[in-house]
Amino acid sequence: MTKEGKLIIFSAPSGAGKTTIVHHLLKKIPGLEFSVSATTRKPRGDEQEGKDYYFISKQEFLHRIAKKQFVEFEEVYSGTFYGTLRTEIERIWADGKTVIFDIDVEGGLHLKRKYDGSALAVFVQPPSLEVLKERLAGRGTDNHDKLKERFEKAEKELNYAPQFDIILKNHDLQTACAEAEELVRNFLQK
Repeated sequence: MTKEGKLIIFSAPSGAGKTTIVHHLLKKIPGLEFSVSATTRKPRGDEQEGKDYYFISKQEFLHRIAKKQFVEFEEVYSGTFYGTLRTEIERIWADGKTVIFDIDVEGGLHLKRKYDGSALAVFVQPPSLEVLKERLAGRGTDNHDKLKERFEKAEKELNYAPQFDIILKNHDLQTACAEAEELVRNFLQK
């Protein structure tokens, strides 16, 4: 049995800046390790297996759900699953490190409830829905229908913000990164 450590959860609607903030924290704070999620979607751009995600088939994902290998999972978009494997958290804790997540909003809330006393759950809030829409469109990774789906989901996800421990407003990325760093350092010192 692995000794439980701490978890730091960063959640936000797609395009709010959570991934950039998490990458910043991984460079600045020793002892953090990124929890690699499993997904049924195909890799985008230069994403790498085992570094960005564990890319598995829908059939394999469903098999792992049945075997209770996930601590949380969601069908984030129709037919596309994301989840956190129990073995991923245990591996990081066994190395004596703190797990940091870049995870969708509902998955973040599941983790917060499951690991309540050991977790810091941060919601990254974009400056506005309009800015979020511009960021998503500016990525150039999604077609019109996918963008519409992401935007509708983002509107819904913003309503979950009060359920998180902290709402981190990302009006300016440099400021948000500095504030996130302070939050995480304070949490780790507890």
